Amino acid sequence: MSWWPRIVNVVRGDRLTREIDEELQSHIAEAVEHGRDPDEARHAFGSPLHRREESRDIRLLPWLDSLRADAVFGWRQIMKRKVTSAAAILSLALAIGACTSAFRLIDALLLRPLPVAGAERLYVPARLGIGPEGKPQDFDGCEYPLFRRMRAAVKDQAELMAVSYAERTDLTYASDQETPLHGAMEKAYLQYVSGWMFGSLGLRPAQGRLFTENDDLEPGAHPYAVLSYDYWTRRFARDPKVIGRTFRMGSDLYQVAGVAGEGFTGTEPGTVTDIFVPTMMNSAVHRMDSTWIRTLVLLKTGLAINPVRDKLQTILRSYLEERAKGFTGMSRQRMDNFLNQTLVLEPAASGVSGMQKNYRVSLAALGVLVALVLLIACANVANLMTAQAAARAREMALRVSIGAGRRRLAQLVLVESGWLALMATAIGAAFAWWSAPFVVARINPPDNPARLFLPADWRVLGFGLALAAVVTLLFGMAPALRASAVKPVSALKGGEDSHSRRRLMHTLIAAQVAFCFLVIFVAGLFVATFDRLSNQPTGFSAERILTLDTVAQPAQPPVSWNQVAEHLRAVPGVETVALADWALMNGNSRNNLISINGAPPNESLTYFRYIAPGWIDAMKIPLLDGRDFRSSDTSPGMAIVNEAFAKAYLNGEDPIGKWFSRSAGMRYQIVGLVRDARYRSMREPILPVAYVPFQAIDATGAFIPVNQGTFIVRTTSPNPLAMVSTLRQEVPRARPGFRVSNIHTQAELNLRQTVRERLLATLALFFAGVALLLAGIGLYGVLDYSVQQRRREIGIRVAIGAQAGDIARRVTADVFRMVLLGAVTGLAVGMASVRSIQALLYQVKPGDAAMLALPSVTILSAAFLAALPAVIRAVRIDPAAMLRSE
Repeated sequence: MSWWPRIVNVVRGDRLTREIDEELQSHIAEAVEHGRDPDEARHAFGSPLHRREESRDIRLLPWLDSLRADAVFGWRQIMKRKVTSAAAILSLALAIGACTSAFRLIDALLLRPLPVAGAERLYVPARLGIGPEGKPQDFDGCEYPLFRRMRAAVKDQAELMAVSYAERTDLTYASDQETPLHGAMEKAYLQYVSGWMFGSLGLRPAQGRLFTENDDLEPGAHPYAVLSYDYWTRRFARDPKVIGRTFRMGSDLYQVAGVAGEGFTGTEPGTVTDIFVPTMMNSAVHRMDSTWIRTLVLLKTGLAINPVRDKLQTILRSYLEERAKGFTGMSRQRMDNFLNQTLVLEPAASGVSGMQKNYRVSLAALGVLVALVLLIACANVANLMTAQAAARAREMALRVSIGAGRRRLAQLVLVESGWLALMATAIGAAFAWWSAPFVVARINPPDNPARLFLPADWRVLGFGLALAAVVTLLFGMAPALRASAVKPVSALKGGEDSHSRRRLMHTLIAAQVAFCFLVIFVAGLFVATFDRLSNQPTGFSAERILTLDTVAQPAQPPVSWNQVAEHLRAVPGVETVALADWALMNGNSRNNLISINGAPPNESLTYFRYIAPGWIDAMKIPLLDGRDFRSSDTSPGMAIVNEAFAKAYLNGEDPIGKWFSRSAGMRYQIVGLVRDARYRSMREPILPVAYVPFQAIDATGAFIPVNQGTFIVRTTSPNPLAMVSTLRQEVPRARPGFRVSNIHTQAELNLRQTVRERLLATLALFFAGVALLLAGIGLYGVLDYSVQQRRREIGIRVAIGAQAGDIARRVTADVFRMVLLGAVTGLAVGMASVRSIQALLYQVKPGDAAMLALPSVTILSAAFLAALPAVIRAVRIDPAAMLRSE
C-alpha cells in the first residue's frame, strides 16, 4: 500500500476503525454462510481486537497514528486545565515573540543578503590603525583617486565599485508650471555610485535604463539619475512618465534616466536610497584627502580573497606615502601612524552601513536578553509540566502496566509540550509582527526614521518553527524523561520519590533566578548609562531654541546671510537670532592641526566652528574674558577659544592676544575666551574648540560666498515649534535665494545623542520586568506545589505544637537557598560578561554598590512576595480538618 493512502487513513480515525470492524464481521458472516458454527468461526478467526490492530497497522502508518492520538489527548489535557495552560502559553508567547522580533531586526540589519547577484562574494575594504587623536580606529572610507588605482590593480581578480555614503539631500523637481529652480524643495536619500555597479551586480531596470561605465568617465559630464523602485512608488506612484523629468540638486540639473528593479534600495541596511547618480558628478572625485566613498569588492568566482587583499594593501601603502610627501611639520610618530594603516576585507553580503556598526553590539545584547527571558519562561513551564507529571504518575504507571513503552510515554508528554509551544509561537508571531517595526521606528529621530525591510518570509518562518521545536525540548524533555522512567509498582503504591522531583524543580528555580538577576543587572547598567548621558551638562542653553538649516542657491555673500538674520529678528515671537555653520550637537565637525605662536604644529586636533556676532550670547555660553566678534571681524583674522583650548595649548594661561595658525597659513588672533560647551557628542570629552567668524575671506580679501548655514532662533514662547511655519516662510521672504532645509529644536538635537541608549534602557527595563514576573510566578508555583506535597507533614507538625515561624522556615528554606545560589551565579556571570557590552556603557562601573544592590533587592523582594501566599496557606493548615478529609 502506498504512503499517501496510509497517511489519509490516519486522518480518517474512527471511520477507518468502523470499516475494519465491518470487514471482520463480514468475514465471520461469510464463514457462517458456508456452514461453519458461529462460535467456531469466531474462535478460529481469533481476537477481534488483535485482528483490528493488525489491519490498522497495514492500512496506516502506526507511528503517525500514535502521534495523532497523542495530539488529541494532549489537546484535551490542555483544555482540561485552561487557566494553567493559558498562563504557560502567554508567558512562552511573550518570550518567543521577543526572540522572533529580535531575530527579524538582526536578520534585516546584519544577516539578510543584498538582492544582487553574487552577494556572497562581496567585501568592503576597511583600514585599521591609529587615528589623528592617537586612538585606535577603523573606517571604511576611501578617496576616489585611491579607488581608481585599486580597481586597476585587481581588475583580473575582482571588480571594484565606488559607492558613496547615503546622505539626505535637498532637491527640487519641476512641475508643469515651474522650473526646477523654483519648485518645492524636498528631501531624498542620495548615493553616488560607479556607472558599472548595476551591471556588475546583475540588476535590471524596471523603467528606462540604468547606468553604464560610459556614464561615469568624465567629471560632471553625465548628470543623469536612477530612482529606486521604492522611491518611484512612494513619490511618483509608479508613473512611467517620470523618465526624462528633471530635478535640481545644488547647482546641477539632473535628468531621470531610469528606475532600478524592485527590491534593491542601495547598499546601506537601515537606509533606503532614493536616487543614484554617477560618482563623477561629485566635486571631490579628484581630491586625495576626501574619504567620501566606500569601495565594494566583488570577487570573481573561484578566486581566493587573500591575494586581492595583499595587492590592495600595497596600493594603499604607496598612496599614503605619496600623500605624506606633501605634509609639513608632522611629527615622526604621527607620520608612522598615518603610513602604517592595515587594510582588511570584511564580508559585505548584507551590505555595509553606519547603522550596522552602531547597533551590532546593541542587537547582540538585545538578543541575549530575550534569550534569557525565553529560558526563564521555559524553566517556568518545565516546573509546571513536572508538577503535572507527578499528578499523573498513577496514570503513567497504568499505561506501562498495560504495555505502553517508555518511548511512547515520552512522546505523550512531548506532544503536549509541542501544543503549548505551537500556540505560544502563533501568539508570539503576532507580537513580533507589531514589535519589530515599533523598535525600528525608535532607532532614529522621527523626521529621519530608519528604514528596515522586515518581511515575514521563509527565513522568519523557519526561525519560528525551529524556535518552537527548541522550546518544546527545553521545557518538555525533563518532564518527558521523568514520565517515561515511572516505576509502576512504586507509583501505584504512592511511593514515588517526591524529593528527587523537588530537587529538579528547585534546580530550575536557581536557574530562573540566575537568568533573572543577569537581565536586571544588565538593565541597570543600560538605565544608568542613559541617565548619566541625559544629565550630562552641555555648557549651553537649549531652552526655546530653533535651528534653521538653510541653503542658498546660488551661494550668497555673508552680508546676505546677515540681512536674513536681521529680518528674522523683526518677526514677532523671536527673542534673538544668530548665525553659524551648523548647530551644536548635530554630529558635524571641522578639525585641523594648529601651530601656537609659530611653534611646530600640535599633535592633537583642534575643532572649529564658524559663528556670527551674537551667537555666543544666543546660546548662553558664558564669555569669560575678552570680547565677542564684531561685524568687521573675518576668518582668517580673529578667534574665540574655549577653556579646553587654553588648557591644551596654553597651559591654562590667559589666551587673549595670542595667535595661532592652521593650514594654508591662516592666522588667527585670540580675542575671547568662553566656557566649555559640548561640540558634537555627549560621549566624547570636551574638545578644544576655536570659534571663528562666519564671514570668511579668500587670499585676495574678498568675501567667500556661502551656500549653507544655520540660523539659531531663540523664541519668546516656551513652545518654539509654534514658530516653525512662520520662520520657514520668512526666510525666503527676506531673500528669494534662501530656503529652509530642516528645522529642529536644540533640545531635540540634544536628545538625538541618546537615541540608542534610550532604546536599550527602555527595552532592557521591559525585559527585566517580564523576567521578574516570570521568575516570581515560577517561585510561587514551586512553593505552592511543595506545600501541597508536604501538607500531611505540616499538619502533623502543627498538631505537635510547631510555631508559624518554624513552619514558614521549613517551607521556604530550600527554595530561598536556591534563590541565593541563583543570585550569586547571576552576579558572577554578569560581572564576567560586562566587558562584552562595555562599548554601550558610559561612566558606569559594574562594581558600584547600586549596580549590585538593584537586582539583589529586586529579586529578594519578588521572592518574598511570591512566597507569601504559600507560607500563609501552610501556617493555616488545620490538622483536624486534614485528618477528617483523609
